[in-house]
Order: sequence, then structure tokens, then C-alpha cells
Amino acid sequence: MERSVADERNVVILGSGPAGLTAALYAARANLRPLVLKGVDAGGQLMLTTEVENFPGFPDAILGPDLMERMEKQAGRFEAELLHQAATRVDLSGRPFGVWAGDEEWRARTLIVATGASAKWLGVPGEDRLRGRGVSSCATCDGFFFRGEPLVVVGGGDSAVEEAIFLTRFATKVTVVHRRGELRASKIMQDRAFANEKIDFVWNTVVDEVLGDGAVQAVRVKDVTSGATTDIPSAGMFVAIGHTPNTSLFEGQLEMAEGFIVVEEPTTRTSVPGAFGAGDVVDVIYRQAITAAGMGCKAAMDAERFLEAEGH
Repeated sequence: MERSVADERNVVILGSGPAGLTAALYAARANLRPLVLKGVDAGGQLMLTTEVENFPGFPDAILGPDLMERMEKQAGRFEAELLHQAATRVDLSGRPFGVWAGDEEWRARTLIVATGASAKWLGVPGEDRLRGRGVSSCATCDGFFFRGEPLVVVGGGDSAVEEAIFLTRFATKVTVVHRRGELRASKIMQDRAFANEKIDFVWNTVVDEVLGDGAVQAVRVKDVTSGATTDIPSAGMFVAIGHTPNTSLFEGQLEMAEGFIVVEEPTTRTSVPGAFGAGDVVDVIYRQAITAAGMGCKAAMDAERFLEAEGH
């Protein structure tokens, strides 16, 4: 039996990265008048990125925040309603679903989950204490504050190498600390990093502790083979070791695998009929802006077909 409804919507979209905003665009153009709860980190991870060189249609690259602003404007043009609020609770036990942001409540005939992912941290001594005082996960947010200082980047994938290259604009030297003997980053990113005289690499090494009194002064690293520790003088440590999907709201309500929402490939259908997943909450393999946007398109089309089948 359907519940009584105060403010019932055809489509409620949680998240406003490339997946959420593309879903909003498609749902809005299908006259479904979607409601988008943009979330705390509105715009998603691209808000923390400088130049996006690999999003089709921008041959000269585009800044991450500019790309997200354009996507938001485009969705708004077709009457998607975007609210700068984060969902604090959802109830998927019956339809229409319940969605809450603080005291506000909506009912959703369909729900698209595009809540993205958040940076992982190392969990070493000194990291929490010095976060915001030299410990960061966002070079584009904080790099500017370290002009003329040595810096450390932790990680070995594309994002770590991208952060390191970006930080050379400000730092005297950037030391990349990686637990393996080779990078996981793409060939083009590796070539750029190895060609940059300001970047050093410390291989087979993990961070043991962040040192500093009120601000980062050094990063203590440990060789994974010998166990020997070394202190690298540094004014900042940038952590780029991957992301955790933002799915805690859906625990016990949607089927998940290692925190990621499980969907019925090739669709975006979740384990609950009427709920769909898109972007980094689902994608454990590609995690690109363009693949997230593609999944957002699929989710909106899946929601539209689901509603059509119900006669809405």
C-alpha cells in the first residue's frame, strides 16, 4: 500500500556531481521535474580538480568547477529543482520512498543515488591532529598556501601524480611516497611526472607518522622491506590513496559490495525496485567524470521507464 504524501516527486536525485546532474538533465527533459538534493560537497570531486583535459567537447581543457557549473545551469534550464541540502535519512522500505534533509521531508516515486565518494585517509599518528594545518586531500584547494615550501604526496595512481604535478607550481620540491616499486598512474601522467625536475619518488615506502607542532614540519616514512624510518622535511602532506563511496545512508536498505551499491548491469537498477544508482557510488572500475555522466543518463532513463510502466 502506498503511503500518504505531502510533497511527492517523480524523481529525487541525491548528489550533484557529473552523475547526479546528468540524471537531472535527462529527467528534466523528460518532464519529470526532478528534485536534486545537491549534498554537502555540491559538484562532487570535480570541484577539487583543476584542469579537466579528458571530458569530450573541451579541446583546450576546462576547470573542474567550471564544468560542474555548466552542468548545473544546463539541468536548471530544463526546470530541475536544485536544493543546496544533503539527505540525512532515507526510507526505502515502501514506495513512495521517504527522503529527509533535516526537518524537510519528500516522497519519491523513484530515487537516483549519485552521492559520490570521499577521500580516504591514512590513519597514521598526527594525520587527524594536523588536518587543515598542512594535511590535505586536495592540492587544488590548498596548494597555494605552500609557496616556496617542500611537500609530500602519498599515493601512486593518476590522482596522486596529478596532485604532485600541480603542487610543483608552488612547492620547492614534491616527494611522492608510494608503497610499491612502480606507479599505477597512466603512462601519460607518469611521463609528465618523471620529466618534472621538482618531483622525487620514494618507492616501497609507507607513511609512519606526520610530525609537527601546530603545523606539518616533516613526514616520517618507513621502508616496507627493511623497516627503516626516515623523516622527510615538509610543510604539507597531500593524501591521494583513493576514495570511499558515500553510501552509509543506504546500509541495510540497498544491496552493497564493499560499500559500493550493487546494480543490475547493464542497467542502473538496485536491489530495491524504483531506486537506481549512478557514478562513484556504483563504479569500482572506471571512476571517471564521463562514465559517471553516462551512468547518470542511464539512471534517469531507467527511472523514466519505471514510472511509465507504472502509468505515471
